[in-house]
Amino acid sequence: MKAEARDLIDAMPLPAVLIRWDERIDAANAEATALLGEGLAGRHFITVLRQPVLLDAIEGTFRDGTPRKTRYLSTDGRQDTAFDVACRAVALEKGPGVLLTFADVTHLEQAGQMRRDFVANVSHELRTPLTALLGFIETLRGPAREDAAARERFLGIMETEAERMERLVGDLLSLSRLEAEERVRPTEPLDLPELMSSVLNGLAPLAEEAGVSLVRDLPEGPLEVVGDSDQLRQVMVNLVENALKYSGRGAQVTVRLSPPTYQPRLRAEGVEIEVTDTGPGFDPLHIPRLTERFYRVDSHRSREMGGTGLGLAIVKHIVNRHRGRLRIESMPGKGSTFRVILPLRASAPRVEDA
Repeated sequence: MKAEARDLIDAMPLPAVLIRWDERIDAANAEATALLGEGLAGRHFITVLRQPVLLDAIEGTFRDGTPRKTRYLSTDGRQDTAFDVACRAVALEKGPGVLLTFADVTHLEQAGQMRRDFVANVSHELRTPLTALLGFIETLRGPAREDAAARERFLGIMETEAERMERLVGDLLSLSRLEAEERVRPTEPLDLPELMSSVLNGLAPLAEEAGVSLVRDLPEGPLEVVGDSDQLRQVMVNLVENALKYSGRGAQVTVRLSPPTYQPRLRAEGVEIEVTDTGPGFDPLHIPRLTERFYRVDSHRSREMGGTGLGLAIVKHIVNRHRGRLRIESMPGKGSTFRVILPLRASAPRVEDA
């Protein structure tokens, strides 16, 4: 094989393998070596590429010269990977050969799976209240037609289920809008302590009803950040409401706003909003998945409390839009802490949730 052709294969950005006329591997670039292992040159392709669908595609291209596409599956020990493999006939000095290129489509597979999971989750979340509503309607038209007490009880349950569906649809619409705006930086200056005080005043009756002590630790005077006031209000409401609902009677929820300081995670000056509760807490193994849509630590209790499973996903998207950072800490029996770190200036670098 000519040196120029070898250089061309080495320069290809995708894993590339050239199989010569005697069905042995003539050349493979560094990306292919990382994928398939060392010492590829000179080996018969069957001993390297053992998956039947890929072997059939290679043999077919050798036989008739027709380009083919197939799939190659691999794993790095931590996750499975999927590649689209293109087989193309090439003319070599002593006979025909086949060039293979491997395009990593794992991210597309994962995106497709996420869409399927999302549709399945939405369908499940809507099916439960819809089934309840249909059942109660059938009962009210039949056995409970003349039972005033049963009618009132069933109508109350139906109202609760309808409100649950309304909250779910509202949260789904919020997520859709947030995804559309996530790359658009907010430009509105707002007084963060004033906004937080407004939220806490509005949630005071909920704290009293839940039997939870709501403590605020906010700086005196104004403290301006650049952000979307409606979205940051939604962040505060979601975090504080969750703390009040799930802490349990007799617990304490503390909401604190730090003064401006350099934030290493943002590599810029910022402020830190902290919502801490003395509730039951949860196992830290849940933390990496808490901001996933419909993920719940306790599904039954969350539904009883009226949760949609989308609140923290909404918080994550809003924080990302503001180029901030969301940090979560919790231990069983030791309560939970949710921290939102926001840059003071719109020019701060974007940092994803972790």
